[in-house]
Amino acid sequence: MNPDPKKNKTRLLNILFLAGCAAILAFLLKAPPESTKKLPQDEIHLQFYPLDKKEAEKHCASCHAPEGQAPLPEGHPPKYRCLFCHKKYQ
Repeated sequence: MNPDPKKNKTRLLNILFLAGCAAILAFLLKAPPESTKKLPQDEIHLQFYPLDKKEAEKHCASCHAPEGQAPLPEGHPPKYRCLFCHKKYQ
């Protein structure tokens, strides 16, 4: 009696699917912890918490420009998406 080839194919696809899911899960579990500083909760930054990200980011360059009060360090990534990395405290 020959095994049903359709069942074997389905079983193989299920095993491949589970192996793929396990590989993705293992990859995600090995991700490094978040290391970027969050948006400070001080009197200067609290005014930006109620704004949505894009609106708040328009104000970052006023202080964090090279000639501003708190310039960004050398080699800092692009400055137009600040709150993409520097998340707000919840």
